[in-house]
Amino acid sequence: MLAPVLVLSTGRCGSTMVSDILNRHPGILSMSEFFSFVGPRAFVGRRPGGEHMWRLYSRPGNRIRYLERFGVPSEFLYPLDDPSARFSLTDLPPILAIALPHLTNEYHELFDECAPVVRRQPRQSPAEHHRRFFEWLCHRLDRRVWVERSGGSLLWGQQLLRAFPDARVIHVFRDGRDTALSMNRHTPFRIMLAIRNQLKPLGLDPMSWMNSASGSVVALRNELAGQLIRPTRLRLDEVSLSDFGWFWSRMIEMGHDLFGHFPSDRLLNVAFEDVQSSPESEIRRIIRFISPELEDDACLRAMSSIPRKTTSRFSQLGDDEQAAITEACRPGLERLGYAVKGPRTHSKPGGGGDA
Repeated sequence: MLAPVLVLSTGRCGSTMVSDILNRHPGILSMSEFFSFVGPRAFVGRRPGGEHMWRLYSRPGNRIRYLERFGVPSEFLYPLDDPSARFSLTDLPPILAIALPHLTNEYHELFDECAPVVRRQPRQSPAEHHRRFFEWLCHRLDRRVWVERSGGSLLWGQQLLRAFPDARVIHVFRDGRDTALSMNRHTPFRIMLAIRNQLKPLGLDPMSWMNSASGSVVALRNELAGQLIRPTRLRLDEVSLSDFGWFWSRMIEMGHDLFGHFPSDRLLNVAFEDVQSSPESEIRRIIRFISPELEDDACLRAMSSIPRKTTSRFSQLGDDEQAAITEACRPGLERLGYAVKGPRTHSKPGGGGDA
């Protein structure tokens, strides 16, 4: 089994595209949105048993109550509107929202197979439970390496790297101004920022505890925040573009501090713009980083058909809005080598891993 890979990103930057690309490779287990839906209790407990972990994987968390009010994001792969669907939004298992349907069309059958496998695991750390589950899925689906990708994973990147100290990192990023504009149109990110804005007057800031040294502390603080927040009082309309720009930039800084010093065999920087302009060469870099043994020209050509050209909406903003969002993004833009003034260009950042 090859050493695992974590795709870390701010979200809304092409990371879903990377999951889709990797899912086309017959040797890669592309775990999409696993940890984002399992939630903040993913690494709680010293040595939980298999029954505990299966409850974590199969019972909806607090995230559902926000989705019930504000709507299911388009990334959901489970067919909630299908009359034959086994689950509804209120009882949908976290690993069925995206992760298992991403891997196979026979997701109900795979879900049923997972239950006894997870339940019979001995008491061990949560990280070891996750690892054994992913390795079982690799064996079951005949894959050689697992790659986990969750949108916004830079928020809990420290926990992930602590749990999987042998993991390599693919850092996917995009110009923060375009990322902020995309976040602005995406309900889960608007909810996230609205929650932060509601908690700030109480002296609570989720950004300050998401990378806590203790998974239990993170979970407890999230539960406290959940008790203080009322979905009916969230003001999504009060979240500004500058809020998203600041949020993006802060995550980029967190990531740089966390893994910016990694050597090139452990970190690969991947710019969304580069994947769009040179898909085959960039995807080849990604596959070669995961393992040179996985390079296959025919497979690369098929994967290279996935990226689609997108048009930046930044130029459609007024001058004042452009200036405000650029200033909010400035620290992150400078870390990544994007031009802050003049034409919006990107130069390859230095440090561990080429970009």
